[in-house]
Amino acid sequence: MRLSQMLFVTLRESPAEAEIPSHKLLLRAGYIRRVGSGVYVYLPLLWRVLQKISAIVREEMNATGATECLLPQIQPAELWQESGRWDTYTKAEGIMFALTDRQGRQLGLGPTHEEVITAVARDMIRSYRQLPLHLYQIQSKFRDEIRPRFGLMRGREFIMKDGYSFHADTNSLKATYQDMYQAYTNILSRCGLTFRAVEADSGAIGGAGSHEFMVLADAGEDEVLYTADGNYAANVEKAISRPTAAIPSTFTTYEERPTPGTDTIEKLATVANCDPSQIVKNVLYEASLDNGFTLLVLVSIRGDQAINEVKLQNALTNLAPEYGGKAVLSLTVPDANAQQRWAKQPLPLGYLSPGLADTWIKPPKPASTDDEGPVEIILPKFVRLVDQTAVDLKNFVTGADQPGVHGFGANWNVQYPLPKTVVDVRKAQSGDLAVHDPSQTLETARGIEIGHIFQLGTKYSQALGATYTSESGEEIPLVMGCYGIGVSRLAQAAVEQSYDKDGIIWPLAIAPYQAIVVIPNITDAKQVEVATQLYEQLNEAGIETLLDDRDERAGVKFKDADLIGIPFRIVTGRALAQGKVEVVKRATKESEEIAIETVVETLGAWCKG
Repeated sequence: MRLSQMLFVTLRESPAEAEIPSHKLLLRAGYIRRVGSGVYVYLPLLWRVLQKISAIVREEMNATGATECLLPQIQPAELWQESGRWDTYTKAEGIMFALTDRQGRQLGLGPTHEEVITAVARDMIRSYRQLPLHLYQIQSKFRDEIRPRFGLMRGREFIMKDGYSFHADTNSLKATYQDMYQAYTNILSRCGLTFRAVEADSGAIGGAGSHEFMVLADAGEDEVLYTADGNYAANVEKAISRPTAAIPSTFTTYEERPTPGTDTIEKLATVANCDPSQIVKNVLYEASLDNGFTLLVLVSIRGDQAINEVKLQNALTNLAPEYGGKAVLSLTVPDANAQQRWAKQPLPLGYLSPGLADTWIKPPKPASTDDEGPVEIILPKFVRLVDQTAVDLKNFVTGADQPGVHGFGANWNVQYPLPKTVVDVRKAQSGDLAVHDPSQTLETARGIEIGHIFQLGTKYSQALGATYTSESGEEIPLVMGCYGIGVSRLAQAAVEQSYDKDGIIWPLAIAPYQAIVVIPNITDAKQVEVATQLYEQLNEAGIETLLDDRDERAGVKFKDADLIGIPFRIVTGRALAQGKVEVVKRATKESEEIAIETVVETLGAWCKG
């Protein structure tokens, strides 16, 4: 391709909208163009990158025996209502674009396709003889991000490969899951990326187990905790660890003391002259269930630990059936305005005790026939949870339910009943001891989530009634797996992981072109002749090559070549007098002069290598 004939415009300065290096570089180098909040045009250079990534994905997926299909982007609300996720995706998380057609039917633009593929399986899979079955697609998906940012990392439209497998039992699912683990490892390795597979939370997708594939980069939104022995890695949302031991308390009897201005653990530890591990902090949350119930949740945890709200939401989801619900739509810490809905008077946040009395909650409001719309039902008792780190503490310091007052030397089942529900909701952190080997400590890295694989089990098949007939004639729910990888996100992650002050450094396998021939002076007939000859010969040899034949200064062309990150640059300049051209490797800036007649052979060897 000749650059003079391509839609190609570079920018000298980074647009104000760009926040991270990869976003800035893709905009500056003419790979993408923003047309709306979180919506981008994939310009010709990036489209070639995406096609190469998609080809690698297809090859690895097909190698596992999966077959490609294409599912609709517009999905009827009824399917999502059957699975119970319509409210979760349109109200709680709010990431689905929902619309109503002219007949008044509710529809959604697909952020994912579990419901659609399960409905297809329900209609078409009848017998165990059809199993296992694995389908995948590559297409655009849509998510109504509340704050789109970082370019293709968190946009509202993006390209994704998602696949779904159907099985007769969990053993078959695990075999395909392992195939996908290997396929994703192959995909990221072939794309030239440094990555780590980590244990992950299944989130709104659900299922038993899942792994994320993280491309390591400083700008990654996710924190990964891992051990140096390579035997453990997990997203911080999922990570577990052994907390450091609590320092024994020096308090021997219980008394309440004034502690003004100590509404944080750090302030309290200073005033009380104690270690944060000797404190029990109590954090209040509001949890809204999908059946209209609001739970007031009091979580007690050791003072030097932080609450992992993903783990807390999962724990509350497990408790939801006790209150007639299935899912937690939202989880928030109630401020003074929120408390006005249910508290008799503002609570002394920062000074709460584990025994905060239920009498702080207003009595339930009697139902009225004048009420319009759904009625919020607030449970008039606190749901009390205690993290494992706080269970064994003795003579601890904690709030006294009065502003500026704490209790010293408190004990469970003496001053405060130990909550019946013990949970693990602490946030693992760097420096903690590993569970699998206490001699290993957790280390931290930043990552960009590129792929996520799930063992779904029967969550969707049971909800939508997708069954198969077993060999014995029994109707059994299909066992499912789900496997996603972000194609457009992978492209930007590659840039985030590999760039320098001059621009992008593409891995050879996914670079839009492998080489670029630059004509420093297009008025020099010899330069044009040799450049055109090399351009044609390289392409004929299967080395994808650009020709920069623009009427621009040589310096502009060299800067643009570095900016767009093509692996090899060939310059038909001064060396032509000796029958040579200059060849520059983008990654290392190494430059050497090569005889014109050996250029094709040399680059062919480099590309194969």
